[in-house]
Amino acid sequence: MTQRKYFGTDGIRGKVGESNINPEFVTKLGWAAGKVLAGRGTNKVLIGKDTRISGYMLESSLEAGLSAAGINIGLLGPMPTPAIAYLTKTFRSEAGIVISASHNPFYDNGIKFFSAQGFKLDDDIELAIEDMLERPMTCVASDKLGKATRINDAAGRYIEFCKGTFPSELSLTDLKIVVDCAHGATYHIAPNVLRELGATVIELGTAPNGLNINDGVGATSMDAIVEKVKETGADLGFALDGDGDRIMMVDHLGNVLDGDQIVYIIARDALKNGKMQGGVVGTLMSNLGLENALSKLGVPFARSNVGDRYVMELLQQKGWSIGGENSGHVLNLNMSSTGDGIVAGLQVLAAMLRSHMDLHDLASGFDMYPQTLVNVRYANQEVDYLAHSDVQNAKKEAESALGKTGRVLLRKSGTEPLIRVMVESNDESQSHKWAEHIAETVRNLAN
Repeated sequence: MTQRKYFGTDGIRGKVGESNINPEFVTKLGWAAGKVLAGRGTNKVLIGKDTRISGYMLESSLEAGLSAAGINIGLLGPMPTPAIAYLTKTFRSEAGIVISASHNPFYDNGIKFFSAQGFKLDDDIELAIEDMLERPMTCVASDKLGKATRINDAAGRYIEFCKGTFPSELSLTDLKIVVDCAHGATYHIAPNVLRELGATVIELGTAPNGLNINDGVGATSMDAIVEKVKETGADLGFALDGDGDRIMMVDHLGNVLDGDQIVYIIARDALKNGKMQGGVVGTLMSNLGLENALSKLGVPFARSNVGDRYVMELLQQKGWSIGGENSGHVLNLNMSSTGDGIVAGLQVLAAMLRSHMDLHDLASGFDMYPQTLVNVRYANQEVDYLAHSDVQNAKKEAESALGKTGRVLLRKSGTEPLIRVMVESNDESQSHKWAEHIAETVRNLAN
């Protein structure tokens, strides 16, 4: 990723009106992407977005740039990221573009691309787009301009796809489910999927106003859904993030299940049903408890760098199908070409029904190691804080104290100016102690 000027691990992201998330740059980005894709035979792309108010502005900017490059555009409106990947394939479009900053606040936004196969763009295409961005913008002749059309049945198509991933012999009729859509792109999708499969649905975060996405709701703010599950006596809860590519869950007692636990449930169910392909891919952040529990099942486990694109790459390299991140990105390539919160949740529900177990008991298959994550924000992006001797010494001190009972991971966020400090140990107090020690070292350098 060091070769890139604009693209991070999850597209281009930043604060609206600043950085590269402004009308001028995004118009140029649309043109540059259009020129590169046209050179590879592309004639049409789809554009979808989440519910941020800035989505309207950025959608128009992309549309203008793509049209100037001679690319036709299909406008999907508010749609989850995995839906855009799916619809790109079903409409036989050569590429899909997502306008979203995922779990970030409303004042951030971003742009990411999918290929015709529903996967994130190859590195060489992203680099070609960056190269094109450095060139003067041009416009094709008037009779060659791209046309834009709005696709009105996109939501219904994706709802049917989601339902099709759930076993036809099973029903959710006896389940009461709280679904929290984070006032994001799944607000008109997830509740309908669950209702049409028979569940009694209690909605949270389904009233987007352009400013409230991820605000106290969704997969990054679990307090609201925990309280709602306990208050209503629901069987469980789904919490999706703003663009619907990640999921966290809540059992009937109010316990939160993260991506590691969800991956474990899906993998164990696949193993029981003879559908496990090879092993499971996690990341450097995946809990040691997941690795140990899969080992007891005889399931191989491999770690990729942090980021769902790296999980995907390793799955493809190994020919495996199941992987994910503890943040809630869950992939099953037998079901979808990208992380899909709704589809992952349905797989867990299918495992519950097949095993005749509630979510609490289903999740009791492994012991989570206490894990402390501390984010340290920095302003000077020219400084490599992770390489500083003070930080390296603090890390070595922690690793020496923990020995084989824990591990330390330091990394820069791929989407925000943050240093992420993670310490994992079989002793929670030690996790907290050393994470704070290292984080304080970084803060002293960054402030």
